[in-house]
Order: sequence, then structure tokens, then C-alpha cells
Amino acid sequence: MKTVDQLLREEKQILAPYAVFSSESKGRKYEIGQSRHRTPFQRDRDRIIHCQAFRRLEYKTQVFVNHEGDYYRTRLTHTIEVAQIAKSIAKSLRLNEDLAEAISLAHDIGHTPFGHAGEKALHEIMEDFGGFEHNSQSLRVVDYLEERYNDYRGLNLTWEVREGIIKHHTSYDNPNSSLLKEFLPDKTSSLEAQIVNVADEIAYNNHDIDDGLESELIDFKDLLDIPLLKECYNRFYKTVKNEKILRYEIVRELIGEQINDVITTSLENIKKRNIKTLEDVRNSPILIDYSDEMKKKNRELKIFLYDKLYKNYKVLKMQHKAERYVKKLFEAYEEDVKQLPPKFVEQIEIDGKERVICDYIAGMTDRYAQDEFARLFLPYERM
Repeated sequence: MKTVDQLLREEKQILAPYAVFSSESKGRKYEIGQSRHRTPFQRDRDRIIHCQAFRRLEYKTQVFVNHEGDYYRTRLTHTIEVAQIAKSIAKSLRLNEDLAEAISLAHDIGHTPFGHAGEKALHEIMEDFGGFEHNSQSLRVVDYLEERYNDYRGLNLTWEVREGIIKHHTSYDNPNSSLLKEFLPDKTSSLEAQIVNVADEIAYNNHDIDDGLESELIDFKDLLDIPLLKECYNRFYKTVKNEKILRYEIVRELIGEQINDVITTSLENIKKRNIKTLEDVRNSPILIDYSDEMKKKNRELKIFLYDKLYKNYKVLKMQHKAERYVKKLFEAYEEDVKQLPPKFVEQIEIDGKERVICDYIAGMTDRYAQDEFARLFLPYERM
């Protein structure tokens, strides 16, 4: 049986000198003493997995609303895929897998129901009240909204995990600059946090292809117009005759190709910049990245997904309907806050009416938001 001291010593022996070592964490807001058998980042991982907001991800939209079928990715399955990819990259680069995993598991924990449509609606509503952005909300969830401990609010996560959450950055994620003051705003994130940024893009690009094909919103022949997809298709189509198996082979190959490219390119960047310490990482530009060739191929893939999937009329219908759901719910609560659960009404004096309503709606699952809409607006719906 390994003690936490043994685990911390092993990190020093195994990890690269520029990794984030658990023993050198900047710590937590509230001191809690050392676990006997878990490192601080392992402890963060467990706190995230066991919280309510994490469980709700099971019924939050990725692209397809949950009731459309149980095959499609949800925000939870997406999160698990991001964590798996991030850990694979971190292990190959001798970085802290536990930190990468914890950031991955929390990176979408503040997401709204109905995916980016819900986020867009809340941001428009909250424009005069501080706005809404799901990275900021993720930090708010783990710092404040979760109530699981007697001595403080929030999950009391380590500084490094919280930094990875608020600095999370992809094509669809832009950190809220007003919240960066605590997190070295002029410094680059840890390599572990950078890995999560890339893992997120790898996960959603590739599983959106899979879900798009399953939904028949993307046609198999359309894949051949995209160089990255055509390369993978050409490797398998002669030997794999079952279209569903061929789809799995293509997606698996795509993920593998991108992971390999990131690992190779990142190692080259680390060597080129002569990175020796974590401080070197923080004083350098982004190091975990694709090669220029893979960036070009990924841009083509994103354009393809945007045109064929995200802007498909069926997806757009659901997105606009989702925005109306969110706006109508907000209006109803704003008109009479007593329609909120009592604990949220009590919070209004502290956080303000609009922010409390925003927190309540952001925490809803797709299913709960739809049921609540029915309860508020359909006269024969049971309370």
C-alpha cells in the first residue's frame, strides 16, 4: 500500500522537470491537511466527480439534446473523452496526469443546459449584470455554488486546477479577463492545462463527426472532401465493408493521428525553447500544440463541421428553441422570484436577483429545463 509521501516521491522521479509537482502546489483557499493515500490533484479529481454539478453533465447537451437518442454524446461523455485524451498526452510527455485529469473533468462543469445556445441566451440576458461565460461559471461552481463541506462553500480545489479551469481556451472558449487576476494573467498556463485545451478540441471535433454520421446529418461521401478524413478513409475502406465499423475506424484513426501530432510537435517546441522548469513554461508562448500541417487540416475539418452539422437546419431549430426556453424561464423568475426554490430566494440578498436566477438556470439539465418550462407555462402540467 502506497502512502501519499511515496506517491509524491515517485512524481519527482518520473515526471519531467517542467511538470507541475503535486508537492509544490500553491495550495487551497482553506487548509485541509494531507490525505493518507491521495495526492492533492487526485483529491481534486475525486471532489469533482462526486459533486452535483458533475453528475448533471449527463443530461446536458453537447450537440444533440438528450431526448433525441441515447447514442449521442452528452456533456458528461464528452468530458470523459477529454480526460482520457488529456491523460494519454500527459503520460507520453511525462507530465502530471492527475492534474490534467482534474482540469478535464471540471472544464465544462459550469455549462448551461442546451449547450452553446443556452450559454448565448444567458450571456445576452446578463450583459448588464456581468455577463455569462461557462469557464467563469465553472470556476464559480467549484469555488462557490457547490455546498458539500461544513467549513466553507465550494469544493476548495487547488490553485493549479482552478487556474486550468479559468484559463481554458479553445475556438469556443475565451477566458474572462476580469477573473484572471488571481491566476498570473501575464503568464502562460501549465503544460497540463494546455493539454486540456487541445484534448477538448480533439474530442469534440471527432465525436461530432461520429454523432453527425449517426444522425445522418452528415453523409459518408461528404467526408471525402476533407483531406484529413479522406486520408483515414483511404486506409480502411478496402478492408472494412461494414459502414458503421468503418466509421469507428476513421474516428479512432483521427483521434490517434491528432494525439501523435500533438505529442511530437509539443516535444519539439519544448526542446526548441530549451524548457527546463515550470517557470520556463510560464514565460514561454503556448507549447502544447499541433504542427502547422495539422492546424491547416483541423481548420478544414472545423469549417466542414460548421457547415454540415452546426448550421444544419435541424440543429439550428433546436438551438433557437433552446434560446427561447432559457429566456422565457429567466423572464418568469424575474417577474416573481418566489417561483425559485427557497434557498435561491435567500441567496438574492447576497448575490443579486439576476445572478441568482442565472446560477439556477445554468445549473439545470436539458430535461429539467424542459420540465420546468412546462410547469411554468402549460396550465395542465402537474407541479
